[in-house]
Amino acid sequence: MGETHGEERGMAMYWKEITVNWGESDPFGLVYYPRIVAWFNDTEHELFRIIGYPIEQMIKNDRTTFVMGEIHFRFIGPAAYGDRIVTTITLADIGDHTLHWNCKAKNAVTGAPVSEGRATRVYARIMEDGSLKAKVIPVEMLAAIRELGDLKHLGGKKMGGPEMAPQTPQRSSRPGEAVARLDSPTGS
Repeated sequence: MGETHGEERGMAMYWKEITVNWGESDPFGLVYYPRIVAWFNDTEHELFRIIGYPIEQMIKNDRTTFVMGEIHFRFIGPAAYGDRIVTTITLADIGDHTLHWNCKAKNAVTGAPVSEGRATRVYARIMEDGSLKAKVIPVEMLAAIRELGDLKHLGGKKMGGPEMAPQTPQRSSRPGEAVARLDSPTGS
């Protein structure tokens, strides 16, 4: 499997369950590369909404956003129409202007790997001419991301993600069964 830089250090991690839509893979379950990228993009956008920084509001309020700087994904196993998939992003590193994510997708029922990769996001301002200029990630935003890694948003409770998520302090006894989502203090 791929590298897991931040997973053992307690860095921020977030997971989301999705359903494979019609047309996201070929008849043999090979997921089209743009769809893999979109799965992780949607997972990251949901994480930012959860911590109070919805991407669309960032763009509207001060014309800032996180843009893709570099991506590397690889297909590992099939995912067919209707399959439930768990996408997980784990923060591997933080730079002045960048967030580096390790990304994994697994079948929610069987735990079989579907894809993995890395993504680097650059925090940038959208200039009047449409160009982008890298900016330092605000301290408040970094604090919210780090608190996600510490699970402080759960009121100090230690909870994990699904069985196949990389960082699970508490594990379910059945593959694919969620113990608790990071955005749900009650585990529902």
